[in-house]
Amino acid sequence: MFSWFDKLPRPQYSSFQRITTSQSWFQIYEIRRNIFAIYEPYQYEEVISYLIVGTQKSLLIDTGLGIGNMKKVVEELSSVPLIVINTHTHHDHIGDNWRFQSCLIGMNCEFSQKNEHDLFTQAQNEVQDEMISKEHIPKDFDPITYRIKSFQFSQYISDGDIIDLGNEQKILVISTPGHTPDSISLLDTQNRLLFVGDIFYPGPIYLYRPETNLEDYIKSLEKLIRIIKTNNVELIIPSHNIPNVDPQLFVKTLDAMKMIKEGNITARKTDDDLYNEYKFDEFSFVIDPKFLK
Repeated sequence: MFSWFDKLPRPQYSSFQRITTSQSWFQIYEIRRNIFAIYEPYQYEEVISYLIVGTQKSLLIDTGLGIGNMKKVVEELSSVPLIVINTHTHHDHIGDNWRFQSCLIGMNCEFSQKNEHDLFTQAQNEVQDEMISKEHIPKDFDPITYRIKSFQFSQYISDGDIIDLGNEQKILVISTPGHTPDSISLLDTQNRLLFVGDIFYPGPIYLYRPETNLEDYIKSLEKLIRIIKTNNVELIIPSHNIPNVDPQLFVKTLDAMKMIKEGNITARKTDDDLYNEYKFDEFSFVIDPKFLK
């Protein structure tokens, strides 16, 4: 198989109950009562979307790559009205946005609006031979015509907004730019869970695209560390690889980024010789060197 696939299944999933649905492209795990990780292990990005099922409403956090049918998964897990939100609008998190346009909310910024339009090249890069396990591709999916379809938000949200799912379960929207200008995190205050999108996950954290802003990224880490302490957050919930991270790793992440900015750690070049990779025990940063000048 491929190097990214050889390490699967990741041991962190063994502690969660796996839920079966009709969509075999996804692996579904219940990480808390009525909170589901919708994992895409058969593509090297190992994207994870999340569904929080409340008493009055459900919240879908991201819509994945758009290879499997996310709408069918949600319909099998929840029967209450749905809200859909993106942690950011990189293509691997908005693949099925088009299926949810009547209940899709997002940040009102230029970067988000640009990504509402059809994306073909980025999608095609995800289905190259070394990127995907072809034996697991759904029968109704055509890699040749695969693209991220156009979509439009039905409503905009802002930093500090509250999404009420019923029975005192409230989700706080937190603006956390840096990885992208429209990046957000989401705090489930009742369950003390912090969904952080791509601001952190165990693995290579990509900070090299033109929309990256390292100063904003550091400020967002500092902001989330304050929120973690104030709200006694139990788990960090990333959007790649695994659905459970110790909040203490955020402090280490911030310290690591400060070391890089101060020039106190040596990088190695990526295989294409374009970017610097700074390796730490649980994660690494892949950074465009011009951002450090």
